[in-house]
Amino acid sequence: MVKNKQSKLGTVIRVTSGNFIEMYDFFLFGFYATYISSTFFPSQSEYASLMLTFATFGAGFLMRPLGAIFLGAYIDHIGRRKGLILTLGIMATGTALLAFTPSYQTIGIIAPLIVLLGRLLQGFSAGVELGGVSVYLSEMATPKNKGFYVSWQSASQQLAIVFSALLGFAINKYLSKDVIADWGWRIPFFIGCLIIPVVFQIRRSLLETEEFLAQKKHPKFKEIIHSILLNWQLVITGMMLIVMTTVTFYLITVYTPTFGKSVLQLTLEDSLLVSLFVGISNFIWLPIMGSLSDKIGRWPIMGSCSLLACITAYPVLFWLVKNPSFTNMLLVELWLSFLFGSYNGATVVALTEIIPKHIRTTGFSLAYSLATALFGGFTPLISTWLIEKTSDKAAPGYWLAFAGAMGLVATFLIYRDIVKEKKH
Repeated sequence: MVKNKQSKLGTVIRVTSGNFIEMYDFFLFGFYATYISSTFFPSQSEYASLMLTFATFGAGFLMRPLGAIFLGAYIDHIGRRKGLILTLGIMATGTALLAFTPSYQTIGIIAPLIVLLGRLLQGFSAGVELGGVSVYLSEMATPKNKGFYVSWQSASQQLAIVFSALLGFAINKYLSKDVIADWGWRIPFFIGCLIIPVVFQIRRSLLETEEFLAQKKHPKFKEIIHSILLNWQLVITGMMLIVMTTVTFYLITVYTPTFGKSVLQLTLEDSLLVSLFVGISNFIWLPIMGSLSDKIGRWPIMGSCSLLACITAYPVLFWLVKNPSFTNMLLVELWLSFLFGSYNGATVVALTEIIPKHIRTTGFSLAYSLATALFGGFTPLISTWLIEKTSDKAAPGYWLAFAGAMGLVATFLIYRDIVKEKKH
């Protein structure tokens, strides 16, 4: 029994290591957005420069649906293990491009184009990375603990946030602002490039899942696309489910440093500490609520958390902007972290369960990628735009409330369909 537990623990670490790198890089892009904007997207207007940076950040998400379809079909046909190794290689290329590209002042317009290419490559690989990991964890778990095991996909991302926040805090403490703005912001990206070969070696030791090997037939690309088209309503409903989790996540992680520094006028150290505690909070709630969903079901948690997001998103942000402080920002972010961790812990595993087995990776990844590409990935951009256009610093709360409404509707639709199936 102990050996089996150790084996499962090792498998979880090996399969989620790529998720760590993905979120590590994504969080760094959001945290160092102001430095990246001045390095690659210089402009006379700080607002315009920041908007270009977040637009580039969001552009990577537009590649996710393509990655979900092509790489997802590859994984559903060839295997989970080979697919996860391929996505890591593509992701590593994107990370290296951002780390080593010279500034706009050095090579001109080529600089932002290379950064954009790096983001597109990262988006393409990320389109199936999360889905591939979630499906792998779901297939390696026993029926009674799928929620617990799948939750570690998201939990590994929180470790990346904690690690990058600590690293950023150290850099901000020991380097001057001028040094950070000039080249210091690149240090975490260089460290990411050093970590990737280690993760590659770890992931190579993965075994193929027994559930995939047990399938008598693995569909080809045309068959997968045909099945996706037949199940398009399920994919759209799955996308609506994920809107709540992806918008909340990018709001409380990637956008938090910018919001704290530019909107609330807090110090960089305060924003980093808040991000650190948010990552820890997410890490705690995800497996707890994933495990709870194994016991009481997915929909009670998903429904209640999406409803709470609808009701509380704007009021808590309105209170925060009227009373800006480190403590108040921490309290608000921890509340939103609770909603994210609880909802995500139940939702991701639910999505693996409603997608047909033979297109599980492709269907899951496409639903998740569409939600991230159309909603979550543009959360920093939309939040910045809403504040500028409405002159309301709490305006991102409207966006989060909308995401909660999407999750509530999707939860109802899926639960209604399940009830109908049981009656028949």
